[in-house]
Amino acid sequence: MFDLTGRCGIVTGASGGIGFAVANVLAEAGAKVTAISRTGHPKNSDDISHPSVEHVAADIIDYKAIEQIVKKQGESGGIDFLINNAGITIKRRAEDFSDEDFDMIHRVNVFSVFKLSQLCYPYLKISQHTGRIVNISSMAAHLGFSEVVPYCSSKSAVLGLTRGLAVEWAGDNITVNSIAPGWFPSEMTKAVMDAKRQDKILNRMPMHKFGDPKDLGAMAVFLLSDSAEYITGQDFAVDGGALAFGY
Repeated sequence: MFDLTGRCGIVTGASGGIGFAVANVLAEAGAKVTAISRTGHPKNSDDISHPSVEHVAADIIDYKAIEQIVKKQGESGGIDFLINNAGITIKRRAEDFSDEDFDMIHRVNVFSVFKLSQLCYPYLKISQHTGRIVNISSMAAHLGFSEVVPYCSSKSAVLGLTRGLAVEWAGDNITVNSIAPGWFPSEMTKAVMDAKRQDKILNRMPMHKFGDPKDLGAMAVFLLSDSAEYITGQDFAVDGGALAFGY
């Protein structure tokens, strides 16, 4: 049911953390993955990529470079899926945010998602497996978090893109869904998490523990598989119960 043999696609922000784990889990399921990141290789020298993961260096907002990568992949092996994972944040109170930083967060987290989807569209449309787009959203698309307000704004926008594209491209052999991670180990989460915030986070989720990025890969495998052909426009939380938690 979840065999991805013969499928080719792209994962962005795949040098570490969530993107690296997702790319490897997809490859383990049989897919061939082009992993795009600024470094073009795993950030951690101890991380070993699956042989079916090819790392490519490019800045996600360098659209000319990204277009060439998409074209090469599309013309050589085709594109059956796109995982829009790349994202950034800055920890700062809202009243102190500069226009430049607000703009950069949205360029990376929102504009690039739309642009990559546009560039991959012609190839996804002709996929023999149904083209799939999976965007990585966030708990911040559903809940308010202090000192990362522009990030919250950008991830809410990702949900809007997911639903809008899902509706518009439903007749074009493409499904569009998103995954909302809870708290997983990554360089980005470390940058905004001190000991006090970590305690708050762990107490905020019923499971009281951080997730394994491979769990997100498993959800991505499902959304790319034949089992998910009738699912589109949905956001799937993998969060240890955080969104379900009341008081």
